[in-house]
Formats: sequence, structure tokens, C-alpha cells
Amino acid sequence: MKTSTLPALRVAPELRAEAEAVLAPGETLSSFVHDAVARSIEFRKAQQEFVARGLASADKARRSGRYVSSQASLKALKRQLVRARSALEE
Repeated sequence: MKTSTLPALRVAPELRAEAEAVLAPGETLSSFVHDAVARSIEFRKAQQEFVARGLASADKARRSGRYVSSQASLKALKRQLVRARSALEE
């Protein structure tokens, strides 16, 4: 598979200096930028999937007329939190 390049990016000298200041030992600026782009892509995909699930859920609720109250949702979330905290203590 052939590789491809991203467009050149002009930044203020201060931004470049800040990026270079946080590089891990042996890390290059190119690998840092590559990692940042890859993470941003994954974040945006997850964000899009989250929104799509929310819209689908809202549509399903409108079609069925069945909704879950905020109180019921919060109660379920609190139960999950209690279970997660107790699992950490074990």
C-alpha cells in the first residue's frame, strides 16, 4: 500500500515550540502530529456515532411514544456508579 502525506501546516513559532517542549524522549514532531491526527479522527468518529445513537433513540421514542424520565435515567446511572465503585473497592 502506498503512503500519502498530509498537507504542510504553517503554525506560529510559539505553537511549534510548545509542541516540541512536550515531546517524549525519542519522539519526533512528525510522530507527535501523526498521533494527534489519529486521535482526533478516532474522537470525531466516536462523537459522530454517539450523536447518531442519540438521534436514533429519540426517533424510536417518538415513534413508540415510550420515553424514560430523567429521574429514572439518573436512578439507573446512580446504581451503575455504586456498582462500579464497589467493584473498585474489592
